Parts: sequence; structure tokens; C-alpha cells
Amino acid sequence: MAGNSGEHRDGAVKGRSQFQTPSGHYAKRDTSTGRIMDVKSDNKPFKGVRKEK
Repeated sequence: MAGNSGEHRDGAVKGRSQFQTPSGHYAKRDTSTGRIMDVKSDNKPFKGVRKEK
């Protein structure tokens, strides 16, 4: 049986932000370059990534 190593993220992911696209999906953006990195296939936000206003 698999187990967790005990390591976890403390606080938000640095250098990333997320926003909701017009289609309802969430996209992750690199804050230093402004490039879109990833788009989620479901309509749920990324965990631990701050939201853009």
C-alpha cells in the first residue's frame, strides 16, 4: 500500500496565478512572463494557486 511522505505545501504556490476563461475552465499563468502554462479540463480551480482579480 502506498503512503504519504509527510511533505506538504505550506501556503500558496509562488510565481503562479490562475483565472477563469470564458468557457468556464481555469488557466494557470506564470506571473513573471505572463504566459499561460496549463488549462484544467474540469471547471474546478487549481489548488494552492492564487486567483487573479
